Amino acid sequence: MPGHQQLRQTAGMELLPLPDGRRLEVQITGPSAGTPLLFNHGTPGSAQQTRVMQRATSQRGLRLVTWSRPGYAGSTRRPGRRVVDVVDDAKAILDHLEARRCFVAGWSGGGPHALACAARLADRVDGALVIASITPYGVPDLDYLAGMGEQNVEEFGYALQGEAELRPYLEAQRPDLAEADAAGVVRSLSTLLPEVDRAQLTDEYGDDMAAGLRGAVSTGIDGWLDDDLAFVAPWGFELAEAAAVPVSLWQGERDLMVPYGHGQWFAEHLPSSVRVHLEPGQGHLSIGVGALDRMLDELLR
Repeated sequence: MPGHQQLRQTAGMELLPLPDGRRLEVQITGPSAGTPLLFNHGTPGSAQQTRVMQRATSQRGLRLVTWSRPGYAGSTRRPGRRVVDVVDDAKAILDHLEARRCFVAGWSGGGPHALACAARLADRVDGALVIASITPYGVPDLDYLAGMGEQNVEEFGYALQGEAELRPYLEAQRPDLAEADAAGVVRSLSTLLPEVDRAQLTDEYGDDMAAGLRGAVSTGIDGWLDDDLAFVAPWGFELAEAAAVPVSLWQGERDLMVPYGHGQWFAEHLPSSVRVHLEPGQGHLSIGVGALDRMLDELLR
C-alpha cells in the first residue's frame, strides 16, 4: 500500500508553544478545512497516529489531531497534572487551529481525558467518543481490578503507593517498549492480550502501535507515570458535567486491559444522553480497530 505509507512519511509532528511556557508535540492530518477530531491516546502513548485512523477520519472529512500528553515524547512535563488539566491543552490546540467546534475521542487511558473535554469544553465539543476507558478509582460500586490482566493489576498497585514506588517499576518496563516491534508488543503485554487482540497486532496496525509505544517512552517515562498517578487521584471534574455533549461509549467483553465492568459502570453513571455499546467477544484493541467505522459514523450523527 504505497499510498498509505506515503501518508505516514509526510505527516510530521509540530511543537506547539503554550501560554504557560510548555511545548506540546502535535500531529495533524486530513483535510485542512475539516472539523477537528481531537484524539486522546492511551497509556502509555504518544501523538503518533495509526494509518487506519488516518484513513477513516479523512474519508469522513475530519481533521485528525493527536498530541503527546505532557511528559510524553516531545511534550514538556506538567508535574502533578490531573485528568482535567487536558482541557488547557485541548483549548490551546483549537485556538491554534482557529477552530470553533470539534469532536473529541479517547481510547483506554485517553478515555478520561476525552470526558474531561466534553465536561469542560462543552461549548466547543459536538460529540465525544470513549473507547475502552478506565473509570474513576475508588467508586463504591465497582471492583476496579476485577478481570484486569496481571501486569495492569501490578502497575495500578504501584500507582496507589505513589511516585517513589511507581517510577522504578515503569523504568524497568521501558527498555522493552523502547525497542518494540509488533511481536515485541505481544511479548511485553502478554497478560493483557486475549487472542482477539493478539490477532490485531499483525501487519500495519501492529507496526503502528509499536511506533506509538516507542514514541511514548522515547524521552523517558514521566508521561506514563503522571498518567497513572492522575488516574488513581480525583479527576477534577464530575461526569455529570458532560451532560450537554452526546457521548458514545464502547467496551469489549474480553478486554483484559480495562475490564468489562468498567464499561458497565460508565453505562450506569454517565449522563442519560450516552449511547452505550457493550460488545460481546471483543477486546481492548479489536473493538477500536474493528468497530472504528461504526464509531465515527455514530459520532458524526
